[in-house]
Amino acid sequence: MNNFLGAITRYLPLILKVLLWGVCLGYGVHLAWQEGLYRQSLVVPAVAPARPASVPAPDPFEPDAIAAVLGLQPQGALASSAEPLELRASLVSSHGASQALLVGSQQARFYRVGERLPGGSVLRRIEVSHVVLWRNNREERLLLKPPGRHLLPARQTPATPAQATSLYLRPLAEQP
Repeated sequence: MNNFLGAITRYLPLILKVLLWGVCLGYGVHLAWQEGLYRQSLVVPAVAPARPASVPAPDPFEPDAIAAVLGLQPQGALASSAEPLELRASLVSSHGASQALLVGSQQARFYRVGERLPGGSVLRRIEVSHVVLWRNNREERLLLKPPGRHLLPARQTPATPAQATSLYLRPLAEQP
């Protein structure tokens, strides 16, 4: 018996190492087997329903739907503005310094693109015949009022005769 205990005590560290490695490897094999079962349960064959050939596929890009979501409308379909303002003049510049003369109940003032109007809307774009406002999360159009008798478009103004500049300006040599 003494011999048996001496052999066990001598080989005890080796036996413990083998036993611990065996437990670790057995647990790893068990986890791999569980993972395989789990992955097999996730794989479900996806069967897509057959689409009839006569039905055309929907167009994924619909500009009108996207514009409606963003609060915009197609070019010719802008709603008339309910803003209590009148557009009296629009000065359109190719350099980006366009202005619009808007008349309200209290004042007449020139506005630029991006400025907030008295009713809470924002001037978004200035065109020759109308301005576009951003009001209640959508675009609205404010038309230019038809000109009255006191206003004539530039192409219909009567031609004025050229006047001599010497009546108004003196040459530089004559100035003191």
